[in-house]
Amino acid sequence: MSSTETTYGARDHARAQETVIERPVAPEGAVWAEHVAPDNYTHRVLARGTVFRLANPEGAACAHLLLHHADQPWERLNVADTVKVQWNAYGGDLLLSDQGRVLASIEAADGYDALCGTTPQGRDMFVRAAAKHGLDKRDLPPSLSFFQGTRVRPDGSLHFTGPVGEVVTLRAELPLVVLVVNTAHPLDPFDTCTRLDVTAWPDRPTGPDDPLWTATPEGRRAFENTHEYLSARGLA
Repeated sequence: MSSTETTYGARDHARAQETVIERPVAPEGAVWAEHVAPDNYTHRVLARGTVFRLANPEGAACAHLLLHHADQPWERLNVADTVKVQWNAYGGDLLLSDQGRVLASIEAADGYDALCGTTPQGRDMFVRAAAKHGLDKRDLPPSLSFFQGTRVRPDGSLHFTGPVGEVVTLRAELPLVVLVVNTAHPLDPFDTCTRLDVTAWPDRPTGPDDPLWTATPEGRRAFENTHEYLSARGLA
């Protein structure tokens, strides 16, 4: 009789398959610590104020990111407004929703790519990640990516500039559904991708005394819009 031909034997066999999951180093009290292999995805719901960090320890990760308001997922990252409000397609301090509110602020990053989105494979992984939160394909807007750079040539064509940056640190300014896909950039001629690390820990959202609130007129209005929404709901 094999060891799995009885209920208890099957139980013991299943328990013996358990392995220790390796995780990146994270601060005490962390709520998320995960290695994301190439061509894989992860997702999490994060409370307002949570700091989350994407790290590129092996130099060729490409973190494609989507954010949804956890309390009303029809409100989501709007890459076009994020670029327009900050007058910059290569980087900024705020990630904005389609309601003009600040979903997340960026504390540290060496820019991002707001122009290319992800690959069909990356899109499929976003669909799977979104399904974990009751969302489907129609809920997925264009994504933003970190750690692989692009530039627009004078003739309007796009130029892939390769790896950039080691760490991106963001702060949730609203409760968020965070979807992350780690797969090669769509313009990467070598189709390369290495491990991505994700960590997150509880903290506070920025407040009106934070210099970021008044750094630009457009950013100030986005923070004020966010504050008015939270105040009306009794959350600020």
